[in-house]
Amino acid sequence: MSFDALGASWAPRLLSIVRIMSGLLFLQHGTAKLLAFPAGAVAPNFTLMSMPGYAGIIEFVCGILLVIGLFSRLAAFVASGMTAVAYFMIHAPMGFFPILNRGELAALYCFVFLYIAAAGPGPWSIDAARRK
Repeated sequence: MSFDALGASWAPRLLSIVRIMSGLLFLQHGTAKLLAFPAGAVAPNFTLMSMPGYAGIIEFVCGILLVIGLFSRLAAFVASGMTAVAYFMIHAPMGFFPILNRGELAALYCFVFLYIAAAGPGPWSIDAARRK
């Protein structure tokens, strides 16, 4: 089997894996803010009714939806927008280069979620099961 054939056969499954893993990683930002888990991941002066609090709600809800693959395109689109806002409001004012302004994670999340919003959830999702 050629590498191209192997890639073509695994691409949909890998899309599901990227969605699940990015959703889990995004979800941990929400659990840190909303559930204080893992402990110490969020500043002690965190409040829910603030921009980071609203971000935590989006991270938590969209993270769960992305992991299970339910309303995946919408969840990914909202998450992409939220991470773009985070980048431009928090990181970009600290300098142009993401490696220096510590915004590379927000930028990467933005484009990964934008891709998922366009490409869909992949075959291992509730959305795919509902379509059948």
